[in-house]
Amino acid sequence: MSQPRSRRRLALAVPVVLSLTASLGFLPTAASAAPSTQPTTAERAAEGTLTYVVNVTPTRATVASVKRAVAAAGGTVVTTHDKIGVIVAHSANPDFAAQLREVRGVQSAGATRTAPLAAAGTTDVGGADYLTAAEAARTEAASAADAQSEPLEADQWDLRAIGADQAARINPGSSKVTVAVIDTGVDDTHPDLAPNFSASQSANCVGGVADTSEGAWRPYTADDYHGTHVAGEIAAARNGIGVAGVAPGVKVSAIKVSEPDTSLFYPEAVVCAFVFAADHGVEITNNSYYIDPWLYNCMDDPDQKAVVDAVNRAQLYAQAKGTLHLASAGNSAHDLASDAIVDASSPNDTTPVERTIDPSECLDLPTQLPGVVTVSATGVKDVKSYYSSYGHRVVDVAAPGGDRLYQIPDTPSQNGRVLSTMPNNSYAFLQGTSMAAPHASGVAALLKSTHPWASPAQLQLLLKAQADNPGCPESYDQNGDGTEDAVCEGGSRVNGFYGFGIVNALRAVK
Repeated sequence: MSQPRSRRRLALAVPVVLSLTASLGFLPTAASAAPSTQPTTAERAAEGTLTYVVNVTPTRATVASVKRAVAAAGGTVVTTHDKIGVIVAHSANPDFAAQLREVRGVQSAGATRTAPLAAAGTTDVGGADYLTAAEAARTEAASAADAQSEPLEADQWDLRAIGADQAARINPGSSKVTVAVIDTGVDDTHPDLAPNFSASQSANCVGGVADTSEGAWRPYTADDYHGTHVAGEIAAARNGIGVAGVAPGVKVSAIKVSEPDTSLFYPEAVVCAFVFAADHGVEITNNSYYIDPWLYNCMDDPDQKAVVDAVNRAQLYAQAKGTLHLASAGNSAHDLASDAIVDASSPNDTTPVERTIDPSECLDLPTQLPGVVTVSATGVKDVKSYYSSYGHRVVDVAAPGGDRLYQIPDTPSQNGRVLSTMPNNSYAFLQGTSMAAPHASGVAALLKSTHPWASPAQLQLLLKAQADNPGCPESYDQNGDGTEDAVCEGGSRVNGFYGFGIVNALRAVK
């Protein structure tokens, strides 16, 4: 698992853990990126085998002819998504992508990574800070005052912030609705997750091919905790054991897409995840990540263009099959509606090279794809979290993601982050837009439970309609140094900090 960094969807803080017994139409045509000294794809391929996506006209004849061209160019087909015309291939030929782009029927082709297969470096996630028995006892004692609360719910300020505790008493969500957590895997043996886990809708998509064998969807190690935390925020059961999710009656599944020993989410795995979710009746996917190795994918780069094309085909295919996607806005505090952003982190699987991009043309995937709900993060005061990216008419809704610096709740722990499930029957506080997206996904699941007829587009409209918009603050100076930390554009109906507003679980079930 990667070291927590402010630019990633992954949680921003070291976790505090306790054990508890018992139509493809959208595609920009150009991009604004400063020239760089990055190696070419051919130079990288010369060092080893790379993975490629080859996007073709989705007809049987074209797919078959391009597969033959892949072999002729020194490539090996890993898998073919015939319905969307995406071929995943491996090749050590430095000219592989260039040769495929000249083949009839190929619309784009490019490498999905800059490091050869099995060459991506590992990173350290750091240790966990366990709560003392006395701290856990205080939380449990506070929760015990409400007979309908879970043992650790007193520390779940986030549920109360969006009325999820009250919503559960009206409608906890339908077991006919499934939210797929596309992430680092989910520990489905956790007692708070086991009652609501859907193994038949779970898989390991790492490498681009879905593995549905028993347990393939679980985290590699306890350090790969991200997906388990996300799953608990969505659908931890109200079973008297630990915490509660926003929609404790819905099903949750796991589609693992993170590479072993890293938190890298490569495009071929995410394409597989969207297609798998669509073909297995998943109503909602939660995407608390960005697709590696590029923080932003620019359309004037043929490799990055091919990545956008492949992922967009997959997510649109899922939408057409009835799946709504929600994704985190990012933890870089970037204005996604600005004219220019400095990206100093890409590519993150080899050596990053600083570049300046136009976020309207260089896309953060999957959150900026058409039809995907972009979610920013708030804290207990319903104010944008200091780290959360934002952007007028880019952000769709906001949800609790936590803020450990400036928004401290009056809870037993006084921890401004979000408490949820962790591998090995434990619990932790984390913060990030990674935590905001699953709160919105949980509310979307409640809406789908209440309105089972709703299409993805209708569900998104309902999600926006029930949100509470606090409007732009008069001043956003979180650290009090007299300088605005971010500028909120828009008004009380829709703005750059909160989109259409902060999601509201109680309204979703009324």
